[in-house]
Amino acid sequence: MTDHLLQQFRALAAGISIDLSDRQLEQYEIYYRMLVEWNEKMNLTGITEREAVYEKHFYDSLTVALVPEVSRAARLADIGSGAGFPSIPLKIAFPSLKIAIVDSLAKRIRFLEAVAAELQLGGVELIHGRAEDIGRLPAHRDRYDIVTARAVARLAGLNELCLPFAKPEGLFIAMKGSDTTEEIQESKYSLGQLKGRLREVKRLELPHEKSERQLVVIEKTAATPKAFPRKAGVPLKTPLLS
Repeated sequence: MTDHLLQQFRALAAGISIDLSDRQLEQYEIYYRMLVEWNEKMNLTGITEREAVYEKHFYDSLTVALVPEVSRAARLADIGSGAGFPSIPLKIAFPSLKIAIVDSLAKRIRFLEAVAAELQLGGVELIHGRAEDIGRLPAHRDRYDIVTARAVARLAGLNELCLPFAKPEGLFIAMKGSDTTEEIQESKYSLGQLKGRLREVKRLELPHEKSERQLVVIEKTAATPKAFPRKAGVPLKTPLLS
């Protein structure tokens, strides 16, 4: 492939220790085209310009792999994934990773079904439902090595949506924009209730646009207490605050 943008993307991925084959680059390009095509029928993203999609969606998703456990993980759950970020870009980069995507909008799940089929991605489970409901099912509760959520909600509520999916000693990685100091402080009580412990906050910036990103890395210390998650809608409306 001689496309300049794809070669640039390959170099950026290599910079975070991800080696992409020509086939993988082809999969990203198909994904990009499908995103733009489907976006004309439904609201998937406000970002459609090719260079911006590759940087702000694809590369941004791959930065989760800066957490070393991600590249070694067997199972990842992506909560409120929208158009598939970060899970689909990670699945392309790490084909053996089994992913489960939970989203409450059926039309987004239909889009992701089409993407998984077109890209011939195996080991992708697409679940239409609320995280609070799915997180109580034995097949998903305390089951995943890695759980991700990208710009979904403030941490105090998000912890309750996501930590029930992580297995003990697994990780929840919240993808955030700029400074998260206040959110982290606010979420301490919910972490204690949900058996989570803040491990680190990785700060980075997008290579060209230079906007700041933060990966809030939370360790699951024990199985989810029976009381959580509370009923659908409650965690975000009434987050666990001390």
